Amino acid sequence: MAEKVCAFDDVPVNQALRVVVDGVAIALVKDSAGECHAIGDTCTHGDISLAEGFVEDDTLECWAHGSKFSLETGKPLTLPAYEPVPVFEIQVIDGDIYIDPTVTKVID
Repeated sequence: MAEKVCAFDDVPVNQALRVVVDGVAIALVKDSAGECHAIGDTCTHGDISLAEGFVEDDTLECWAHGSKFSLETGKPLTLPAYEPVPVFEIQVIDGDIYIDPTVTKVID
């Protein structure tokens, strides 16, 4: 079941915000177009919080070793990471963001 995590306006543009929903760490990112994305917060190369990284265009870069992950697909676009992070569905209801951490987007 989707849980309210924060207000849409609480997510800064071009920065990541770490939230935890039912024990699942998620990085929320609002891109420069105003679209919000939710991806797994832990880099698949190391146990590093992606929310502490850098947002650039449609990617979130791990601050520790520089792997960039697609906000749309969760796939790593640069090494050293080679495994994707999960991407979660977001619902915006009455200005609030809701996420169900058991439901990930299906990426082809």
